[in-house]
Amino acid sequence: MADQIEIKGIKSFGYHGVFESENIAGQDFFVDVALELDLMRASVTDDVADTVNYAEITDLVLEEVTGERVELIEKLAGRIADRITSTYPQIAAVSVTVHKPQAPVNAQVQDISVTINR
Repeated sequence: MADQIEIKGIKSFGYHGVFESENIAGQDFFVDVALELDLMRASVTDDVADTVNYAEITDLVLEEVTGERVELIEKLAGRIADRITSTYPQIAAVSVTVHKPQAPVNAQVQDISVTINR
C-alpha cells in the first residue's frame, strides 16, 4: 500500500525522562506520525469519513505526551503507535518518531529521536 498521511512536528510539553530534573522542569517534545492506509475511497468521495481525521490523531498524540510520565521516549513512541493502531483499525502501518531535542546529554546535539514502527 502506497497511500500515506504524515503529520510532522506535533509540539507538546511533557515530563518524560530518566532524571529527576526532567520530571520537575519538563521539556518540549516533538512527534512525527506517518500513517499507511488505503485512501482510494477518500480521494474519490472527498469525505472525511473515508479516511482518518488527522486532527483526532494530533489530539491523541498530545494526550499521550502530556499524560502519564514515562522514563524512555521509546515507551512514549510505543504507546502512541499502539493507541493509534488500536483506535483506527483501517491503518495498515504506523511510524511514530518522538524527538527530544533538549535531552540531558554531555554534548551539544541538534536532536535525539526514537522511531517505532507498527
